[in-house]
Amino acid sequence: MPDQNTPIAEHEASESPPEHYDAEALARRDAALRHVRKLGDPVLRAKALPVEHFDAELKAEIERMGALMTDAFGVGLAATQVGILHRVFVYRAYADDEVSALVNPVIEHASEELEIGEEGCLSIPGVHVDVERPAEVRMRGQDADGNDVVVSASGLEARVLQHELDHLDGVLILDRISREQRREAMRAMRESAQGGGEQVRRRPLEPRDGPGHADGSSAPASDGDRDGADGQAAVAVESTRA
Repeated sequence: MPDQNTPIAEHEASESPPEHYDAEALARRDAALRHVRKLGDPVLRAKALPVEHFDAELKAEIERMGALMTDAFGVGLAATQVGILHRVFVYRAYADDEVSALVNPVIEHASEELEIGEEGCLSIPGVHVDVERPAEVRMRGQDADGNDVVVSASGLEARVLQHELDHLDGVLILDRISREQRREAMRAMRESAQGGGEQVRRRPLEPRDGPGHADGSSAPASDGDRDGADGQAAVAVESTRA
């Protein structure tokens, strides 16, 4: 999620990689994406379990997730996206932020004001959809040591937090758009897969004081719609986002 005028996920690019990425960075990205579960994998529909043990294993898990997110040019990554049913995600919405982790996150407050913004997902290649979410949230959780943490966020950062929390509940961006939008998203994903799925690129993150974020969308899909979308999406290969 670069700035507020660009999609939450990386942008589709031409067959020529952007100038700001060298071959080594792109190779790391592709390697990282091989560890990210894609649409159609049942773990993406599972509800993650609360973390009870704050130990070296959890810290290693968080460190690995942060590295994968960074290498994949992502702004967020939930544990379920790497096949781990723990309620933990990592995120970094802006270039001048550190990678942060939130364990056992819950929303304490969400604003009545809603914003519509374009989102993508590391688990759904080639797809960008408009999603409506609260413009501001306050989220409570714990850090890797088990200390209480409260994050108050607005705009882009609030969107990232909500996107990742959705993952921990088995909810994907396809569930937050209309049936017709999902059909278009499935078509885009099939085209991405047929094209090799490797042309999805991400712009560098913007600093926190950079431009703002654009925002439009509809109601969540029913369980039946979710199952149908997942079935169609099984053709997808690699992805690139949050």
